[in-house]
Amino acid sequence: METHKATIKRDDTQTNLMFSINGNDLEINLTEDKPIEVKSVFNKLLLQLKKGEFKFELEDVKEDLFFHISSEYISQLNAELSSIYKELEDYDLLEIETTEEEE
Repeated sequence: METHKATIKRDDTQTNLMFSINGNDLEINLTEDKPIEVKSVFNKLLLQLKKGEFKFELEDVKEDLFFHISSEYISQLNAELSSIYKELEDYDLLEIETTEEEE
């Protein structure tokens, strides 16, 4: 299982939880209610999940309210990704590439 990093991007007007996966950065705004944005990020994560199981680890130095919110969010997200991966595996919906030696 791969581990990808999540960080918190803070500025004066908003704070975002950033997910870095395979060179792509996905972000969820923590200071505004944008359910469509959250759904879009989750759908992109599901597409990546079909290629192999992964989890996120929060890397942040400032232990503020956003750190605790993000930490809990990532904990729940990792549990959900693990559960969905098992379902994808059970229904043979994974897109994991096999080498010729494995075939």
